[in-house]
Amino acid sequence: MKIGWMELLVIAVVALIVIGPDKFPDYAKKFGRALREIRKVTSELTDEIQKEVVEPMNEVAKPLKEAVEPINSTVKELKNTTNDLKKSINSIGKEEPKKESAETKTEAVETAAETKEEAAEAVQEG
Repeated sequence: MKIGWMELLVIAVVALIVIGPDKFPDYAKKFGRALREIRKVTSELTDEIQKEVVEPMNEVAKPLKEAVEPINSTVKELKNTTNDLKKSINSIGKEEPKKESAETKTEAVETAAETKEEAAEAVQEG
């Protein structure tokens, strides 16, 4: 929990009233020293926890992460394969639009031209 400036101001005013203006500077110095000591102890404790707990846990977790990596990649590949199979199964029985290649289109144009020529010849003969 953090104490803001407003809270410190209220505490200072109450302390000034209770302790009195003569002894207030001495108590303020003591309070400041106590806060510095608390910050120093908490900083040392944080560093010690980091060195003694967090770093060893990271060292233990690293090989486990490396061991799990192939499993995760295999699971990912299986999910992709399963999704592809589902799409294939769902598309069974559904008619896909025919894709015409350039050769098919060229053949259709040539056939239409031949049919037109034959029709023109038939009209001229008839």
